[in-house]
Amino acid sequence: MIRLNKFIAESGISSRRKSEILIEQGRVMVNDKLVKDLSFKIDPENDIVEVDGEKIYPKKHLYFVLNKPKGFITSTSDDKKRKTVIDLIKTNEKIFPIGRLDYNTTGVLLLTNDGEFANLLMHPKNKVPKVYEVWLDRELSEEDKNQLLKGVFLQNKNGKFIDVFNPSKKNKKFVTVVAEEGRNHFVKNMFQKLGYYVVNLNRKSYAGIQSNVPLGRYRTLTKNEVNEIIKIYAK
Repeated sequence: MIRLNKFIAESGISSRRKSEILIEQGRVMVNDKLVKDLSFKIDPENDIVEVDGEKIYPKKHLYFVLNKPKGFITSTSDDKKRKTVIDLIKTNEKIFPIGRLDYNTTGVLLLTNDGEFANLLMHPKNKVPKVYEVWLDRELSEEDKNQLLKGVFLQNKNGKFIDVFNPSKKNKKFVTVVAEEGRNHFVKNMFQKLGYYVVNLNRKSYAGIQSNVPLGRYRTLTKNEVNEIIKIYAK
């Protein structure tokens, strides 16, 4: 069961606030009965909702995870005519990326047409974990590793990684970091602050979601994956 105004908004015909106005104006019918109660709930599967005599349908929410390749910008369009991540997804629906990955950064990028779902993941208070694989120009010292965990003053604000470790004992230039921040170029800027240059950057997971597909390909998130994210962050 969901609120009537939310159902109308998700159909795409108006915003949540405008949906409330439609209800208050007596322009909404549920199962042939006039409804003016803003707290009224419906069953989207069985109830028939009409606005100004026209039956409306819920917009189908789409959720994709893309293994982003280099050379694509994280945007829905580009005035410089560069290729965008939207070009890699085959759908007739309007979707948008959740957050950003730099032009030459690869890895997990989520895309959807569900604004509330996107807001859950992007809201700073939810501290959604992002795991990155980082290739550096030189070996990461133990001292700098500890500093990255303790905190680095970055762009007038302290920033830190939740975890930093070396997946390979033989290659100290290759590290994995876990971040909860969403500031632009956050990972690159953190290392740059300590005198390192990030040669390559790949996001391995976002909110626990991995792509599990080749570079440049995508898949649909499972219902369980979507529900688990909502369960964790919709508090």
